[in-house]
Amino acid sequence: MTASTPFTAPVTLTGPHARLEPLSKDHGEALADAARDGELWRLWYTSVPAPEGMPAEIDRRLGLRDAGSMNPFTVFDADGRVAGMTSLMHIDAVNRRVEVGSTWTRASCQRSGLNTQCKLLLLRHAFETLDCIAVEFRTHRLNQQSRRAIERLGAQLDGILRSHLRMPDGTLRDTCVYSITAAEWPTIQTHLQWQLDKPRST
Repeated sequence: MTASTPFTAPVTLTGPHARLEPLSKDHGEALADAARDGELWRLWYTSVPAPEGMPAEIDRRLGLRDAGSMNPFTVFDADGRVAGMTSLMHIDAVNRRVEVGSTWTRASCQRSGLNTQCKLLLLRHAFETLDCIAVEFRTHRLNQQSRRAIERLGAQLDGILRSHLRMPDGTLRDTCVYSITAAEWPTIQTHLQWQLDKPRST
C-alpha cells in the first residue's frame, strides 16, 4: 500500500441530496443491490459490475486507490440508501488534473438531484481542496444519457478519442472527453447550485 496523498486521502462529502463516503468492502452487498435496480450491468455501453462481480470491482478500485491513481466513493442518497459508485480517477497530482468517472447510479435515483449533487461535491473538492487546474469527464460516444448529463453540468467537449477502449463485449469505444477548468469553476458552481435549488416537477 502506498502512502495516502491529498488526492487519495479518505474524505466524506455531504450535501442535501447525496453523501459520498470512502468506498469500503462493507458496502459490497448494498452496492450489489443497487446494481440490480435497473439491471445496469446489461447496458452494453457501460461497465457497471454485475452483482456477483461487485467484490472484485471493489477490490479493483481499492487497489487503484492504494496505487495513487483513484479515490473511490460509495454514493448514498438523501435517505441514506446506497445508490451507486463514483470516483476521482486518473489522478495527475503533478499537473493537478483529475477525472470524475467510473460512475453509476441505481435506476430509481437517476434523473434526480443526486447526480448533480455528487458532481457539485466532487468538483468543489477538486477545485477548492485539491487546487486542480481542470477536471475531466469521459463517456462512450453513444451513451447519450451520460453525455447529456455531463453537458448539463456545463462541461465543454474537448474532443473524441476514436477506437479508444475495448468494451467487455469486445466492441471498441469512441470516448468523448469533456472538461471544466479552474477559471470556469465559479460560474459552474453557481449553475449547479441553481439546478439543485430550483423546484422539481413531480
